[in-house]
Amino acid sequence: EHNKNPEDPLDQGLQYPELMTEEELVAFLRIPRVSKANNYKNVIENLKRIHGLPCIHICKKPLYPLNAVRKWIEDKLKKEQKL
Repeated sequence: EHNKNPEDPLDQGLQYPELMTEEELVAFLRIPRVSKANNYKNVIENLKRIHGLPCIHICKKPLYPLNAVRKWIEDKLKKEQKL
């Protein structure tokens, strides 16, 4: 059991939206639990630039399609299992 985070939709019993904001993506990927970085935006930028994290822009705001992010995770898992 982990401490509940009021910012995390899963901790509120909610589902993530089809298009996640950066804050929702940070929670979805559990970045606060796995990264020691002080700035989670930098972590996301690194994942986009170096690891191909899927992102679209609407009105110049980055949004992250839930299904595309899930597929990205599955693809990363397959690659890491081959190592």
